[in-house]
Amino acid sequence: MTINKGTLIGTEPHPAVDSAADFIVSLSQNELYYWQSIFASCAIEHNRLAEVCYHTIERLLNKDPVSDRYLLGLAWTIKERCHP
Repeated sequence: MTINKGTLIGTEPHPAVDSAADFIVSLSQNELYYWQSIFASCAIEHNRLAEVCYHTIERLLNKDPVSDRYLLGLAWTIKERCHP
């Protein structure tokens, strides 16, 4: 079997997930609640990005597992809105 060096293997995490996790952890609980309320207000309009981000924060606050793609998406979305 040939392994493509540009493809993640099985459960291998994305290399940027540590940076995304560090960013999310750097946010205070109040900041997470703030962002959750922002996403909630957009999610009621069936904004898919907001729905996913809202529930990702909910899982983080509940200390439930969150996959790397959700962490990367949440970190990117928050950073993009803070520094457009």
